Amino acid sequence: MKRILIGGTHSGCGKTTVTCAVLQALCRRKMKAASFKCGPDYIDPLFHEKIIGTASYNLDSFFCDDNTLKYLLYENGKDADIAVIEGVMGFYDGAGKRGSANSVSQITGTKAVVVIDCKGMSGSIGAVMKGFLEFEENNIAGFIFNRLPEKLVPMAMELCDRLGTEYFGYLPVNRSVIKSRHLGLVTADEISDLREKMQLLAELAEEHILLDRIIELSDTGYPGFEPPVIKKQSFSREPVIAVSKDKAFCFLYQDNIKLLKELGCEIRYFSPLSDSVVPEADGLILCGGYPELYGGQLEANQSMLYDIYRKIKDGIPVIAECGGFMYLHDELEDENGNIRKLVGAVKGRAYRTERLQRFGYVTLTALSDNLLCYKDESFKAHEFHYWDSTDCGSGFNAEKSDGRQWSCGHTGSSFYAGFPHLYFYSDIKTAEKFVSECAVYGGIHEQNR
Repeated sequence: MKRILIGGTHSGCGKTTVTCAVLQALCRRKMKAASFKCGPDYIDPLFHEKIIGTASYNLDSFFCDDNTLKYLLYENGKDADIAVIEGVMGFYDGAGKRGSANSVSQITGTKAVVVIDCKGMSGSIGAVMKGFLEFEENNIAGFIFNRLPEKLVPMAMELCDRLGTEYFGYLPVNRSVIKSRHLGLVTADEISDLREKMQLLAELAEEHILLDRIIELSDTGYPGFEPPVIKKQSFSREPVIAVSKDKAFCFLYQDNIKLLKELGCEIRYFSPLSDSVVPEADGLILCGGYPELYGGQLEANQSMLYDIYRKIKDGIPVIAECGGFMYLHDELEDENGNIRKLVGAVKGRAYRTERLQRFGYVTLTALSDNLLCYKDESFKAHEFHYWDSTDCGSGFNAEKSDGRQWSCGHTGSSFYAGFPHLYFYSDIKTAEKFVSECAVYGGIHEQNR
């Protein structure tokens, strides 16, 4: 299984640009590429998907044990000619020894190429290279130099020779930069000329990046694994899960959807922005996204707001995370400071702050039995949001690796709503319990029809 990891020195160094350039160039060569993103990021995979034309997946060594991580890489990349894995933040950044691009590289036995943002540097590039090569044990094969003036290319090559590593090319200063916003990059659907930009990046990659050498380097053996145990249940009728999916609610792990299907569920997508009601379903997932950007449109869709409120009061099992949680509030402050009246299933207001709130990986421990688990059981999650709430809930105790703790999550036998994002492969039992509750709810309603 061919695979390569493209990491970076830090967030914003250009690794997404380089990854997209390489993916587009491989597609132009008629190679079937699979793409992955290290860590819990939702936005970068959306760019990958636009390029390769199929789902992009996450690889997260904090959420997953080594065996599960290798299984997911194989399962989601086995039919491709090559898998391209984009790193997260800086190459060594994560939750201790877990969660980093370096950890994913080592667990999966994947060679890594590190992107350096060379703007404002010349000889100091060598110090950065030396630091990354020697900081910890790694699989770094070499470097790609982003925003490197052409006149400094000989120097970059010489630095690679001196440090005993490989030169994999560069990208010149390029004005077609993908813009950022408060949760990272703007989403792929918001860029009208995305296809043209990606084609330009592919041309630059063909001209300046050593693609043939990267492909050659990616040809490596694959460490073995055991498929995780998934307890499939027998249903008289497969549970139907309605899942929000549109411009406002676009933060969705593809592996979560695949696992629900493997557990026997049918998935029906809907748009809280444009549909009038939720499709007929036995369970509801309101995923994260940018409801604050579309507050007026969400508020205006009164039939959808009422239908979701009615279904929740009726007891439909519901998972609402981050943006979906904000949507369930009585009120939401949108990006322009307007107060929008929304579903009203969570009493309080979701409001804007000026910095990230409780950012990072957390371990959630249940303070009572709930939709996802039983009292005192724990699983891993992730928070990433600028908006906060006047009532974040108290169903779980959240704890970071540094010992900080807080309460979060509104919970009940058929309800989870909170800022933490869930990744089902961090604890498959959470998905199994959710599906079981959906089946019970569906069975009761089937009898009443």
